[in-house]
Amino acid sequence: MNATIAMDGQVARPDLDKGLGLAGQVGFAAAILAALIYVAYSIYADATAVGIAPTAYLPFMLLFIALLIALGFEFVNGFHDTANAVATVIYTNAMPANVAVVWSGFFNFLGVLLSTGAVAFGIVSLLPVELILQVGSNAGFAMVFALLIAAILWNLATWWLGIPSSSSHTLIGSIIGVGVANAMMHGKSGTAGVDWSKATEIGQALLISPLIGFGVAALLFLAMKLLIRNKALYEEPRDGLPPPTWIRALLIFTCTGVSFAHGSNDGQKGMGLIMLILIGTVPTAYALNRAVPAQYTQQFHENSRAAASALDVPVAANANAVQARAEVTRYIADKSYGDATKPALAVLIQNVDRQVSDYGSLAKVPAAAVENVRNDMYLASEAIKRLGKDKAAGLSDTAKDSLTSYKGSLDAGTRFIPLWVKIAVAFALGLGTMVGWKRIVVTVGEKIGKSHLTYAQGASAELVAMATIFGADHLGLPVSTTHVLSSGVAGTMAANRSGLQMSTIRNLLMAWVLTLPVSIALAGGLYMLFSALL
Repeated sequence: MNATIAMDGQVARPDLDKGLGLAGQVGFAAAILAALIYVAYSIYADATAVGIAPTAYLPFMLLFIALLIALGFEFVNGFHDTANAVATVIYTNAMPANVAVVWSGFFNFLGVLLSTGAVAFGIVSLLPVELILQVGSNAGFAMVFALLIAAILWNLATWWLGIPSSSSHTLIGSIIGVGVANAMMHGKSGTAGVDWSKATEIGQALLISPLIGFGVAALLFLAMKLLIRNKALYEEPRDGLPPPTWIRALLIFTCTGVSFAHGSNDGQKGMGLIMLILIGTVPTAYALNRAVPAQYTQQFHENSRAAASALDVPVAANANAVQARAEVTRYIADKSYGDATKPALAVLIQNVDRQVSDYGSLAKVPAAAVENVRNDMYLASEAIKRLGKDKAAGLSDTAKDSLTSYKGSLDAGTRFIPLWVKIAVAFALGLGTMVGWKRIVVTVGEKIGKSHLTYAQGASAELVAMATIFGADHLGLPVSTTHVLSSGVAGTMAANRSGLQMSTIRNLLMAWVLTLPVSIALAGGLYMLFSALL
């Protein structure tokens, strides 16, 4: 890991030591302080608006600690993943290092701020359903603390060693670890708490990402050599000389695209976890979306009737809502369809519809009933998502459409992101991008190949990384941008016959393979520890 590039007198290493300067450091500290004050004020304002007075300080202390850890995860995620966007522009002299990281930080910030929030709750649905329903309990706090601290620890460890690894894989591994530990603590098999589809997806990503990065970047580089006969593009940058204008524009464009996409994607994971924390501690303010439009209640009622009809099962007049809730919870947790599943879901749908209609709107649901209404809506939404893919349920396409429309109504009432949460996460991720980036950037820029990154190599690797991060979302490919970029640099080095530093390659592969098991073990152990302490 300590290998360095052998440079001749003409090839200069980029200046990586020029920081933000005194004014920048003061502004950085002021931004962090302002963000923390803004978060505290926003929670106070939201709580006051629904008539909550802090009668006990412990829940609010736990809330503040949990939010700090969640924002800390996004901050670490920022500098851990900076190399994905800036390594190539720095080592090809397209942008000075201190300018590149601020540029990347700004577009990470913008990516978070302009994200729809649509996938923010996707990461939450991987957690054990019983812990989500009781997120305000001690077990819920133990879950949140365990998975976030485990993810932070592994990210910091790989960052310290200068190894680019996937923050998303680390977070998912932590979630799986909490699920395994929770299942074992309740006398179940450890595998019962694992979302095997996600675990399999990560396994596929470990195989697919390096192949895509290495192969596609190598082919693109060779195609450039064949089609673009400009000798300067394939030589090491001299004396800090920037690349030709069009290559420079391409590199800055790809840096911008990767930064924006990283913000809009990874930032949403933090948003979902923060909302989970808020729902558990201040449910009256955050469990239900009180800002839905006036016509929501009528549309919800119509969609509820259509969904109940689509299930096509009889519902007894005296049906027990408690038993129905238990059956739907079992279905989501065990992923096992039973004869009672559809009738139980129909009861839950009717029960939620009756409550929303009786109260008149989500804004009028009393504080004592908020948590139950929200939990029932969450259960119905998750059950419908799984039921639509479950062949055993025997649903027609028309029935699936009706249930999907109803799920949209449920999610509109429960899955929302307040503006202040977006702003807080945007600050954490954007500011994190501007510090601590040097270790992994040096690895990507200097320690993968045996020669300095050329203009064409940097453009090829970064273009593949940007195409991957956008293509993966649209095509559903289980790939990691971090793995693709690192492998892409290696692919261009191999295609150029520059040689690879095998000690770095071994370290990269070892860290990628260990990410899932280590994060599972860390999160599982921490969850058991915190469960005993809280």
